[in-house]
Amino acid sequence: MNGTIVLVALILIGLLGRSPIIATASCILLVVKLVSLDRYLPGIERRGLEFGLLFLTMGVLVPFANERIQMKEVAAVFTSWPGILALIGGAVATYMNGKGLALLKIDPQLIVGLVIGSIFGIVFLRGIPVGPLMAAGITALLMKVFQFLFDRFS
Repeated sequence: MNGTIVLVALILIGLLGRSPIIATASCILLVVKLVSLDRYLPGIERRGLEFGLLFLTMGVLVPFANERIQMKEVAAVFTSWPGILALIGGAVATYMNGKGLALLKIDPQLIVGLVIGSIFGIVFLRGIPVGPLMAAGITALLMKVFQFLFDRFS
């Protein structure tokens, strides 16, 4: 029953925070739970992230499939400052996402704080949620900084 209440709360938070992804995901999980398909929850937990990343990557690669991005534009990535900075940004972001995934595997209850923090970011900072991995990666970085500072000054 506790899980049901949390999912309903996340649906409401998602709706109030204008985050349809959180509301939809919570709705789907609530339906799975309410129609007694709980046996599929471990599989969703184990493979859900992989499927999500698969669809996200496919969405990002569509301009290549549609041939809207030409080879000259790809070459510009390696020869211009914005392109080189984009390469560095992509590398740093994926590194941070990996750290976030590791953190969530160790401490999965942090997802609650990440979701609520994302809602605050949407509502008060007019941000756009791109997913819990980057938020978890930033959290992992902040935890390392705080650990370094507190270990240093204590």
